[in-house]
Amino acid sequence: MDVKKITKEIVERITPTARPPEVDRVLDAINKQLRQRKLKAKAFLGGSFAKDTWLVGDHDVDIFVAFDTTYEDSRLSDLLAKAISFLKPQRVHGSRDYFQIDNHFLFEVIPVLAIKKPSDSKNITDFSLKHVGWVNSRSKKIKDDIRLAKKFCKAQRVYGAESYIRGFSGHVVDLIVIHYGGFMPLLRAASKWQMKTVIDTMNHHKGKALFALNKSKTTGPLVVVDPVQPDRNAAASLTDDNYSRFIHAAKMFIAKPSIQMFERKQVDFDELSKRGTLTKVRCTALPGSDDVAGTKILKLFEHLKKSISESGLTVTNSSWEWDKEKALLWFVTKEKTLPQTRKVEGPPIAIKRHAEAFKQKYKKTTIVKGRLVANVANELRTPREILQNSAKDPYAKEKAKQIRVE
Repeated sequence: MDVKKITKEIVERITPTARPPEVDRVLDAINKQLRQRKLKAKAFLGGSFAKDTWLVGDHDVDIFVAFDTTYEDSRLSDLLAKAISFLKPQRVHGSRDYFQIDNHFLFEVIPVLAIKKPSDSKNITDFSLKHVGWVNSRSKKIKDDIRLAKKFCKAQRVYGAESYIRGFSGHVVDLIVIHYGGFMPLLRAASKWQMKTVIDTMNHHKGKALFALNKSKTTGPLVVVDPVQPDRNAAASLTDDNYSRFIHAAKMFIAKPSIQMFERKQVDFDELSKRGTLTKVRCTALPGSDDVAGTKILKLFEHLKKSISESGLTVTNSSWEWDKEKALLWFVTKEKTLPQTRKVEGPPIAIKRHAEAFKQKYKKTTIVKGRLVANVANELRTPREILQNSAKDPYAKEKAKQIRVE
């Protein structure tokens, strides 16, 4: 099956026939309330629904409520809270508070200023509607390509700007598809990306983006100069791991195109268990927004992985997944168990103060090449025992509930 047939079939699968009426009902209801309260504000669709690039099955809808710039920045969230109280929203704290409404679709209602020029902005979200306008002015012929790129990234587990994912945001996908002129041109370019890639579609920085942008914004592997915010790297949060995964997936698809690369594969635990000792951890996310709850699960995962690594076991594979409530974490170690004892290397005997402290801590020591060494019993020897112990830490209990090691 050639690339054209594959992409055509995927486009047919993922392209919606019409916008769900619920989206417009909520948008219209918000605007009605804004008018009744005589607020100088108007609600607009944002994100993929505004750009006509959403996928079949997408249930996340962004609505931006643009307030006149005469309003004080500090008042926007409170004004919006009163206007949409009839929808029973959940307030989410951030650099400027926004709101979530779970009504079959997950609506995120974000207050912004109706800026006309960059200097009017008070928050990064104030540029959101400008992003929509820029993308719509340049994506008319490649909306299907943007859909393909989103679906591809989701299948490869590299999609999402949330802090617990740190992948390719929808905005970054838009920008890189537009920059390269389509889905396949993007993959061909990505297959040749190096350790650091810089994309400046509007040539704002004349080839010197790495020098022009704040260094803190260019530490990641991909720099995508935002076309409407030239001082911003839209891909600043992308991790090295997700960047590398995307490059690898691009190479694989080019070498052997297949429909399966647009489908998210289930983790093959039978295969993982053949590569070493597999240990699973199941837990329930704490209440809160997806971003906050997901970030806590990520920190729990990192905490547990660190405890295994520091024990002396070799972690060869590890990751985690969750469905907004239940999370599954897994770790594969090279070894089944640790030896009964381990060697702990101490300070040189010449450093008397430190040497004495080491001897106080470890009663039986020897001297090897001028340093103190102690043989210490491994009280916890298996991955399961180590994880169970680590899961009892107060730190772990703050990140999730009902943690169960299998």
